[in-house]
Amino acid sequence: MSMFKRMLASAGIGAAKVDLMLHQDFVNAGDTISGTVRIQGGRVDQEVDDVYAFVKTRYLKELNDKKMEVEATVSKFLLASKFKVVAEQVYEFPVSFQLPAITPVTLGRSPVWIQTGLDIKEAIDPKDQDYLQVGPHPYCAVIMDAMNQLGFRIREVTCEYSPRYGRINGLDFVQEFEFVPPSQFRNQLDELEIVFFPNEDGIELLLQIDRKARGLAGLFADALDTDESFVKIRFDHTQLAYGVDYVADQLLATIHKYV
Repeated sequence: MSMFKRMLASAGIGAAKVDLMLHQDFVNAGDTISGTVRIQGGRVDQEVDDVYAFVKTRYLKELNDKKMEVEATVSKFLLASKFKVVAEQVYEFPVSFQLPAITPVTLGRSPVWIQTGLDIKEAIDPKDQDYLQVGPHPYCAVIMDAMNQLGFRIREVTCEYSPRYGRINGLDFVQEFEFVPPSQFRNQLDELEIVFFPNEDGIELLLQIDRKARGLAGLFADALDTDESFVKIRFDHTQLAYGVDYVADQLLATIHKYV
């Protein structure tokens, strides 16, 4: 009977279960989140190598002219390791870890969840998923406030496959914020997209400035996809501390330069 129970447990039937109970479900990127991990022993004793937590999201990737959703890991955290889960016993222990500054903001179709699991040899790993509402990192929030002050409005937020720029963060994708320009740019600018790269020292921005086609030369440029300028701009933590007005002025000067 014991051998049969072990066979069932290895297939996930009657095996140990894991549950992460978070103390908060709304956080900002870069915040430290905390909670309690609860492990319920199954029908047999099981050796656990690791208890881990993945920060997960999804991004869009084009394949054969069709867009598909791809699951991605933003970061992984080891919560505990090397212990035995005795049958029918319950274990609880507190955990905390810091969300990466690059965690996507949960706007549009950008879900974020914590996947907690037990790494058990020769068995299906039990997993638990807890979805989060994630606000922007404080440095990103300053930029977004500055854009709002300039009259730009967010139209769409998506995580897109982009290994060229995603590798800056060690990822295969970036989160793009698409803004509608205010009336003062109505005849010059179709849209403006921003990708944020925050770190402990400040934030780098990748701006995609999509200019309106003007005349025949503009129409030809639009047809050849040469109407877009990719601009990098960086604010260190000292500049960000100057406040939204200063950042807005710098962004406005940059936009004027390329439209």
